[in-house]
Amino acid sequence: MDSQDFDPRDRKQYTYHDTPFRRTIVALATGLSRPFMRLEVSDLEHLPSEGAVVVAANHVTNFDVFPMQISLPRPIFYMGKAELFKLGPLDAVFRRMGAFPVYRGEKDAWAMRHAARILEHGQVLGMFPEGTRSRGRGLGVAKTGAARLAIDARCPIVPMALTGSDRFFQHFPRPNLATVSLLPPILPTPDDTPLSLTDRVMFSLASALPLDMRGVYSEMPKGFKIQ
Repeated sequence: MDSQDFDPRDRKQYTYHDTPFRRTIVALATGLSRPFMRLEVSDLEHLPSEGAVVVAANHVTNFDVFPMQISLPRPIFYMGKAELFKLGPLDAVFRRMGAFPVYRGEKDAWAMRHAARILEHGQVLGMFPEGTRSRGRGLGVAKTGAARLAIDARCPIVPMALTGSDRFFQHFPRPNLATVSLLPPILPTPDDTPLSLTDRVMFSLASALPLDMRGVYSEMPKGFKIQ
C-alpha cells in the first residue's frame, strides 16, 4: 500500500462475518430493550437470505440502530460516526459488532472502501442515506453513497422504514411501539445512475412512512417508477 493511501484505521481489525460475541450482544440488547420498546417487524421476506445487500433506512435518532439490528435475522454491518470509536473500550466492541468509523461532512474514501469489502464478503450493509438524523423533520435529501456501493457490487438495496425510535422512554415503564418495515428489493439497472437509484430507494422508503415523516420525498413526480 502506498504511504499516501495509508489510513490509521487500517491498523485495527474489523470483522466481516457473524460472531458469537455479536450474537450475545444482540440477545442482551433485545432483552434490555423490552421495558421501553415493543418491536413490530413486517415483510422480512424482502430481505435476501444470503448474498450482498444494502439495507437503507431512514434516520430519526441515535436509537435507530437498535431496532435495525434486532429486527433482522442476518448480521448487519454499518457505518458509525468516527467520534464513537474514540470512546476507549467501546471502539473494540463496535468493531466486533460489525461497525466501522466514518468521518461525516467529507468524502471518506476509506469508509467507502470498507463498505465495499463488506459487500464483497456477501454480507448485509446497513446505511442511513440521509447521512444524519432528521430529528422529526421528515426525510432529508439523501446522499448517493448507498446507491454507488450497490451499483458497484451489483447487489439489491432493501429500503427499511423505521418509526417510533424517537419515542423511546416517553411512557416508561410502559414500552413504546417501534416498527420496522422492509420494502421490496430494488435492483440497480444498467441505466441507473447513483442519483436515479437513490431517488428510487428514497421514494420507496417514503411510501412506507407516515405522511409527516416523508419530508422532501413526500410527493413522487408524475410518471416516476420505483421498480
